[in-house]
Amino acid sequence: MLKRIPKVDRVLEWPEISQLLGRHPRPEVVKAVRGCLDYVRDQILGDASESVPDRDGIITAIASELARRGSRSLRAVVNATGVVIHTNLGRAPLANEAETAIHTVSKGYSNLEYDLVSGERGRRNSHLEGLICELTGAEAALVVNNNAAAVMLALSTLAAGREVIISRGELVEIGGSFRIPDVMSQSGARLVEVGTTNRTHCADYQRAISEATSLLLKVHASNFSIVGFTAAVPVTELAELGNKSGIPVMLDAGSGCLSDHPPVPGSGGRRRHLQRGQTPGWSPGRHYCRPAAAARSDETASTAARLTAGQTRAGCPGGNPAAVPR
Repeated sequence: MLKRIPKVDRVLEWPEISQLLGRHPRPEVVKAVRGCLDYVRDQILGDASESVPDRDGIITAIASELARRGSRSLRAVVNATGVVIHTNLGRAPLANEAETAIHTVSKGYSNLEYDLVSGERGRRNSHLEGLICELTGAEAALVVNNNAAAVMLALSTLAAGREVIISRGELVEIGGSFRIPDVMSQSGARLVEVGTTNRTHCADYQRAISEATSLLLKVHASNFSIVGFTAAVPVTELAELGNKSGIPVMLDAGSGCLSDHPPVPGSGGRRRHLQRGQTPGWSPGRHYCRPAAAARSDETASTAARLTAGQTRAGCPGGNPAAVPR
């Protein structure tokens, strides 16, 4: 039975395949032919088929494989999940104005890193920094690739080689295997856990503070909840402790709106965190069309300098803002 399967070079000589060679690169056609013939062989060896397809069947299979390989993997879908802003379905759709702006700029060259006024090299961050500061009330802003990168940069700037205190109930993992302990380890910070999984009090943070403490970190449980006999320290209370102790407080807020949004309970207040002098980080891409962000304190300049951010900086036109409280 296997001897009836035609050889690759013989199939490539068929007139119908020669026509495909005129429309597709030869390596792609060869790969499609070899893949189809291997599939036929595997079907026979696995007793899933008792015959070799005829010539027309093989040609159809090769043409279908070439069409599949040549199609785009990203395509428009209908969101019928009931989740309006769905991470797996591209999050928030782009506004028409944003789509037009992207097309207008990206179809040619742009001043991405060129200062048109000075005629010298500029900073890509400058295009968004002023807008983010206006929206958040921050003193400065930094755009990086995503919120995980923003958190890692903030930790590496504020806490490398030193201790970061966090509640055990906030050592979260979100989609894509983003784990707070792993990010903290990569940043060079030392994790100090306080409280328990279901209950953490302000006194737990206070007792753990030492000369090696560089940061108090609070992480929003964005994709799960613990209910029942629970206790957590509000951000405001943690900020008061940080102010008394002279220790920065950072909030990884996950996602959310800049201001309160009644139809989405619990989604707002990011601007309030900045106004209280905290350093919140969040992913506005779920609401505002793609970018993810982290808000930073007055160390934004040193964070930008550390920018492992050739690796974490945003491309054009997306990215993640990082803002600094006034």
